Amino acid sequence: MQTSSDRHEYPAHWEADVVLRDGGTARIRPITVDDAERLVSFYEQVSDESKYYRFFAPYPRLSAKDVHRFTHHDFVDRVGLAATIGGEFIATVRYDRIGPGGTPAAAPADEAEVAFLVQDAHQGRGVASALLEHIAAVARERGIRRFAAEVLPANTKMIKVFMDAGYTQKRSFEDGVVRLEFGLEPTDRSLAVQYAREHRAEARSVQRLLQPGSVAVVGTGRAPGGVGRSILGNVRDAGYTGRLYAVNRAFPEDQKELDGVPACRSVRDIDGSVDLAVVTVPAAHVPDVVAECGEHGVQGLVVISAGYADSGPEGRERQRALVRQARSYGMRIIGPNAFGIINTSPDVRLNASLAPEMPRPGRIGLFAQSGAIGIALLSRLHRRGGGVTGHTGVSTFVSSGNRADVSGNDVLQYWYDDPDTDVALMYLESIGNPRKFTRLARRTAAAKPLVVVQGARHGGVAPQGHAVRATRLPHATVSALLRQAGVIRVDTITELVDAGLLLARQPLPAGPRVAVLGNSESLGLLTYDACLSEGLRPQPPLDLTTAASADDFHAALSRALADDTCDAVVVTAIPTVGEGAAGDAALAEALRSAAAAVPTKPVLVVHVELGGLAEALSAAASTAPQAAPDRAEDAGSAAPAEQPPVVRAPAGTHLIPAYPAAERAARALGEAVAYARWRREAADPGKVPEYEDIDEKGAAEQIAGHLARGQGLTLGTRETCELLATYGLHVHRALPAPTPEDAAAAARTLGYPVALKATAPHLRHRADLGGVRLDLADEEQLRRAYAELTELFGQPAELRPVVQGMAPRGVDTVVRAVIDPAAGAVLSFGLAGAATQLLGDMAHRLIPVTDRDATALVRSIRTAPLLFGWRGSAPVDSAALEELLLRVSRLVDDHPEVVAVTLEPVVVAPHGLSVLGASVRLAPPPARDDLGPRTLPAY
Repeated sequence: MQTSSDRHEYPAHWEADVVLRDGGTARIRPITVDDAERLVSFYEQVSDESKYYRFFAPYPRLSAKDVHRFTHHDFVDRVGLAATIGGEFIATVRYDRIGPGGTPAAAPADEAEVAFLVQDAHQGRGVASALLEHIAAVARERGIRRFAAEVLPANTKMIKVFMDAGYTQKRSFEDGVVRLEFGLEPTDRSLAVQYAREHRAEARSVQRLLQPGSVAVVGTGRAPGGVGRSILGNVRDAGYTGRLYAVNRAFPEDQKELDGVPACRSVRDIDGSVDLAVVTVPAAHVPDVVAECGEHGVQGLVVISAGYADSGPEGRERQRALVRQARSYGMRIIGPNAFGIINTSPDVRLNASLAPEMPRPGRIGLFAQSGAIGIALLSRLHRRGGGVTGHTGVSTFVSSGNRADVSGNDVLQYWYDDPDTDVALMYLESIGNPRKFTRLARRTAAAKPLVVVQGARHGGVAPQGHAVRATRLPHATVSALLRQAGVIRVDTITELVDAGLLLARQPLPAGPRVAVLGNSESLGLLTYDACLSEGLRPQPPLDLTTAASADDFHAALSRALADDTCDAVVVTAIPTVGEGAAGDAALAEALRSAAAAVPTKPVLVVHVELGGLAEALSAAASTAPQAAPDRAEDAGSAAPAEQPPVVRAPAGTHLIPAYPAAERAARALGEAVAYARWRREAADPGKVPEYEDIDEKGAAEQIAGHLARGQGLTLGTRETCELLATYGLHVHRALPAPTPEDAAAAARTLGYPVALKATAPHLRHRADLGGVRLDLADEEQLRRAYAELTELFGQPAELRPVVQGMAPRGVDTVVRAVIDPAAGAVLSFGLAGAATQLLGDMAHRLIPVTDRDATALVRSIRTAPLLFGWRGSAPVDSAALEELLLRVSRLVDDHPEVVAVTLEPVVVAPHGLSVLGASVRLAPPPARDDLGPRTLPAY
């Protein structure tokens, strides 16, 4: 049991699970007085050479004094951390605070000496790098700003750990020892190093699950049927290339095989290593199975068993215990309550899922948090359900179930490097770490399309089995932020598959210009209208008439693709009476050959009841790896009416996607156009400008002074104006007017003309209710307006009237910034009034905002034309507006204590702008898990 030591309580928040370089896990925690025996046992397993590198002399064993020193810490000036697997130490790190002469010291000394020791069997797994990240975070928390380390020149591995960390360093050599000194504040390089290590480790951890050399299915029933027996059969029938074992403690002792698969009563009885265990036993027996797997060295688990967080509070505690137990052995988990995993690579051929058939091999990666949705996705891609025709296969499939450990973030890390995956499709019911997901999505989308549909959008809560941090952001805002990161956000499973098929089969369009051609004028017009609705720029449809032959289609498509004013082509087709399958095949070949001549432009087909054409298109142009002949026959038998013979296409050809409705094709093409535009813009994301008049230090002093009065507060008008002014944000002066005489005095101070406004919460920003009087030219008009307001709305104490000088006329806008505990800091912009309040016409960007972001933000609202000369009005000063957005972004990014800013209204005139109202809320910033050391979600 953990106990407290000399000066501070045991810091439980320092405990963390981490993924190591090879994909295994370890637990990092503070060393306490209870760890004496573990420390001695650990030290005995360290080689003499490693001991020499640590102590600079032969040091065969630890003395009692050493053990006391290394296990007694005050958790402030002396801290030790251990990396453990199975409860036993595999590495340690400690720091001791030192003064200027290198002697022991206490705060406020801000330097510490750090030293590591890693068990030889675990060197090369990235344990020291992970420990350095965590001990540095602990040191920063305790007021230490620099580390010093003395290393023997021959200890090149440890020198590399320090040198590769990315911190600002100073290196010296004296008396045969290398001395390294480095600051602990995160730098761009240290964060880049950390993210790169995180990527390698998490990708490798998923790779170990999806590419196992051996699999044990635990819980295979003795009688046919049941989950375990079904999965065993699915793994075997898919042609899994590794070793497969059936495990059930109820097997007779003399039973050696089951369905041709070696059978064992326990994982411990398997002669040889096991990389992956698929667990199908009841939840009550899972802990025993996990212990057996951990002791046998199993690398990962897929837990199909239900009865965890999906079943209520008791199940949630059972799930937490499951994750803790698995991680203690260095194993990662998919599930529990998972549907399973699939890898169609010919080198693996793993179907460790409840899907009875192996999907066709292909280039699409699938991730689903729901088993039912996973079935639907596999079915639509495998059997072309829902009218989406053609054969496009799957590279890998992961159903995470309750997502207790391995999540969509981990799978994204794997797909980013996976050469077999060109397009990623994800069904998400919750996003456990939106900051990290956005970061990973942006990187993935820059290399390959990522299409996401989010379930449970309007329920306000995550599914019962998911333990995730809540976000206060509306779904529309989250969707906008995902799109900013390059995610193709769709609303339905049908749209997910439609977009995925196009992106997997065709090149990205260079622009929105679309040629429409076909043998039906009506279908062409429908397609034209659908393209317009999706923001595309279609050309007038070319009607080839119903008498068009395959050669006519070929010629028309060739001309359209050769046209420099065309970026994509949609071919519409209706059945030709009497031609049947032969006509379909001829038309498919005509379209394929024309498209192959110009492989840089996408081609889509909209068909009406043309199953034969759709299948012919698929057969003529499939470039996906094909199943082995015997497996292809098995797959085809599942739906004989829909599975044509597989014909291998010429190398380099594209498969042409066909859609049963014009709007579905147009929507998929619209998403592809938007994604291609994002890819082009992402190559130059812009920069965060520097402004010489920003007083960052002055703002920090003001914020510290305000927070000294309370943990969370909304600033008054004067304090708000003073804080905003430090960032060059100037609020138009307004003076309180509790009486008509005060109003007249305020007007004389400000100068006529003036505005009289009620600032009561129910009237603020509601000019439509009559609480604002503008262009008051003299005292008589002011007093008359004052009387009208009090007569309409009540006494001045209720109205809270103010007098404000008139600003130049322009367009009223609103700017907001908020720090969401899950998603991070978000900047929002829209027009003030009904456009924002009624229509929700707001645009959003993650902070920090670049100059390109600010430009796009202003132009991405639906009512943006009002800012740029709509119907003959004068265009506003968009440059001044963009600068305002950038300054607000800088304020919130520089000072996370500014948790909310609202500027409303901001009147943007043809020259300049005026901020007429502002509010600022301060609070201690939410904890950021993206700047700290690498860690898995806590359980």
